[in-house]
Amino acid sequence: MISKERRYETIIGVLLIVVIINIVFFTVSIRPKRREVLPPAQIKGKIAIVLDDWGYNLNNLAAAKSINLPFTAAVLPNLKYSKAVASELHEHGCEIILHLPMQPREKWNLEKDTVSVSMSGSAVKKILEKDLSSLVYVDGVSNHMGSLATENPKVMTEVLGVLKEKKLFFLDSYVTSRSAVPELARKMNVPFAKRDIFLDNKNDADYIRQQLLKLKARARSRGWAVGIGHDRKVTLEVLGEMMPRLDKEGYKFVFVSEIAR
Repeated sequence: MISKERRYETIIGVLLIVVIINIVFFTVSIRPKRREVLPPAQIKGKIAIVLDDWGYNLNNLAAAKSINLPFTAAVLPNLKYSKAVASELHEHGCEIILHLPMQPREKWNLEKDTVSVSMSGSAVKKILEKDLSSLVYVDGVSNHMGSLATENPKVMTEVLGVLKEKKLFFLDSYVTSRSAVPELARKMNVPFAKRDIFLDNKNDADYIRQQLLKLKARARSRGWAVGIGHDRKVTLEVLGEMMPRLDKEGYKFVFVSEIAR
């Protein structure tokens, strides 16, 4: 016969096993489940939209504020609404750059204090510094017109020198294939970007849509693209329609400063 002591030992052993099993089961059951980590959404390409020529009026400000994806506003200096539009669009979350008037080859009416190739280096620097100080929240500079000035190494050395001191970037609107900007900016170590597509050379909604599709294709093939449009009603309406659609397709809208390098 099994002694009482042996039976007690057996019972106690069984009870201990039951307790251990319950503890293990309880611990496993209350352990938090690992969250499923989803892979990050694939970005098909980065797109920077730049809208030029702000400052003449406030007509399209409401339409601009209805766009809730990043874009860069290039504001002309010395105009009636330059400061107001820069402040309003900055408040909306836009990136602001100075749209610096520069001498073109064509004989067009020029803005006040347009940078010209006949100016001394000190005169170019004075105009640029005055224009920069006249606006607020400026992150960079682009050329307004300027097909003659951006080809001129002397002029662009002065412009890029100021930007280097102030840690600003330059966006080459690329209105001439002979622009001196890319080579000089690399030599001087000034961040710069270059326009890929003009969006609204025709003030036509279908044309602008097609230009945006070209911009999308450029971003898809290279990884990024810069499109320039203008402060125009039709342009803003098409952007308000197309930008969310491209965003859903996997294209990331960024400020042009993110592309400048």
